[in-house]
Order: sequence, then structure tokens, then C-alpha cells
Amino acid sequence: MSAPARSRRAFITLRPPGGVVLRAERRSVLTAAAVAALLVAAFVVAVGTGTYQISPPDVLRVLAGQGTTAHEFVVLTLRLPRVLTAVLTGAALALAGAVFQSLTRNPMGSPDVIGFTTGASTGALLQIIVIGGGAAAVAGGALAGGLLTSLAVYLLAFRNGVQGYRLILVGIAVNGGLVALNVYLIARAEFADAHVAVTWMTGNLNGRTWGQVHLLVATLAVLVPVTLLAGRRLALLELGDELAAALGISVERARLTLMVLAVGLTAMATVAAGPVPFVALAAPQLAFRLARPSGPVLVTSALMGALLLVCADLVAQRLLAPVQLPVGVMTGSLGGAYLAWLLISEWRR
Repeated sequence: MSAPARSRRAFITLRPPGGVVLRAERRSVLTAAAVAALLVAAFVVAVGTGTYQISPPDVLRVLAGQGTTAHEFVVLTLRLPRVLTAVLTGAALALAGAVFQSLTRNPMGSPDVIGFTTGASTGALLQIIVIGGGAAAVAGGALAGGLLTSLAVYLLAFRNGVQGYRLILVGIAVNGGLVALNVYLIARAEFADAHVAVTWMTGNLNGRTWGQVHLLVATLAVLVPVTLLAGRRLALLELGDELAAALGISVERARLTLMVLAVGLTAMATVAAGPVPFVALAAPQLAFRLARPSGPVLVTSALMGALLLVCADLVAQRLLAPVQLPVGVMTGSLGGAYLAWLLISEWRR
């Protein structure tokens, strides 16, 4: 087979009006489309599942504005905010995980492994337990905690540049210290504050309202497009610092910009649902293994993260019904097994 034939088979070319030519790997596009279709199906099932069952056609009628009053109350008031929060949180975590794994060139380079999720949790806990304040204050505390943690890890790992393995090792050490600090904060808190903090720290989607959805939509509407735009430099950064610099990339500026954006995504997800573990670790790897791309798969990773969190929350609700498990318990259980498999695979390789 000739090289041009291979190229035609490997890529999909789009020529929208305006003269811009978009090229994407065929397998990546098909994988993203398949994951998106599964996400839509899981979304409809999750909205219709519960003590009061609603069939998928009735769910679609409600979403189209043609449902009954009872169905509209259950779907729009009780269930839709929770499922939308799961979709947006999972997408944000997975996108952040894909950025960090690409920057570190290591599947262990996840914000919940290298301390950024824990740092965001520390900022939120200080706001909840020590300072006080509403949802906006907690969001600000989480963002500040994540940014300060990322700055500390970056500076501690900086030695004539930042190497991926050094960033991971420093991040793991910082993560351990922040976990101890979080435990201390909860132990010293008043009972009511400690109860709220512990419930939030497990990673929980119970009782989510349109407030969390609006906060996520407002922040992710800015962070996601900017991250995808800046993420075009990830493929060059994966070639190595010297070659990326030779191709005109300001390596440290690009790396720091992408880290700040990924920390922002992590912080907003943490505010909405608490520190949900392992989604940022597993979703990019699953997307990468399915798509087998030549570079980062940011969009597919985001879709995969949304799909994983929606499915995990659905299982958490129904596994021990009527008792509802926190979604963080489910993702932690599945993610622990995945992490063990990943470590064994890396050790063998």
C-alpha cells in the first residue's frame, strides 16, 4: 500500500467555510464518537433510574419540553442537576489528567496522585472549617489551594527545567503532607463542620443542585476551550524540551500555562463533587488505549471521564439501594484495582 493511501485511511480531513483545514486521526474520531454515544445512553439511563423509574422515551420527552408534570419535577429538579454535575466533573478531571500525563510523559502523572487534587481539597477545607463562607468562597479556596500546591511542586521540582519523573516524585511527597494536614483540620473542627467536611471529602454527588451546575458551566466554558487551544503544544512538548524549543516553543512558559489550566479544572471539579479519586488517572489511559493516537487525546479523554463518572454514580446509587454510596467510594474501589494493574504493567515493561 502506498504512503498516500495510508494517509487517506489514517486521517479524516474537514474543510469548513473560511479556508481552515482540520485533520484528525480516523481512529481517534471514531473512538470519540463511540464514547460520546455511550455517554448519551448512560446519561438518559441515569436520569431515568431511581425509586421512581422513568423510561428513556419519557426522559427524552421531558428534555424536549413535552413531559408530564410529575416527570418534569423528577427529571429537572431531582435528577438532572446530579447527572450534569457528574458529566461536567468527570470531563474536567479527565481533561486535567490528560494534560498532566502528557506533560510528565507518565501514566502516573495524575492530579490526584501528585497532590493537586489534595491541595484543592485543603484550600476548600480551610474555607469550610476555619474561615467559613458560601459556595463561591469554597470555590475560591479550592482554586487557591490547587494553584499554591502546583506552584510549590513546580518550584521544588525545578532543576534547569522540570522533568516528569521529578514532578511526580515531588508531587507524591507533597500529597502525603497535605493528606496529613487535611486529617488534622477535620480532627480539630467542630462536629457540624467536621461532618460536612468528611461527607464532602469522600467525593459525593448526593444532593447536587443547579447551583453546582451553573458554577461548573460558567468556569468550564472558559477553561475547557483555552485548555484545548493550549493543548496543541502538548504533542511538541512530548518530543522533549530540546526539540520543542528548537521548534519555537517556549517550553517552561507552555508547561506552566498548561499546569495552571489543569489545576483550575481540577479545583472546579473538586468544589462541585469533592475529591473524586482515579477518574483523572484512568480516563486518559482508557481513551489513549482505545484511540491509539500519535499524540494527546484531550477531547476523547474528557468524554471518557464523563462516561466513567456517570456510570460509577449510577452503580453507587443502585448497588446497595436504597442506601446510596458516595461516588468517590465506587471510583476509589475500581481505581485501586486499575492502579495496581497499571503499576504491574509499568514494572513489567
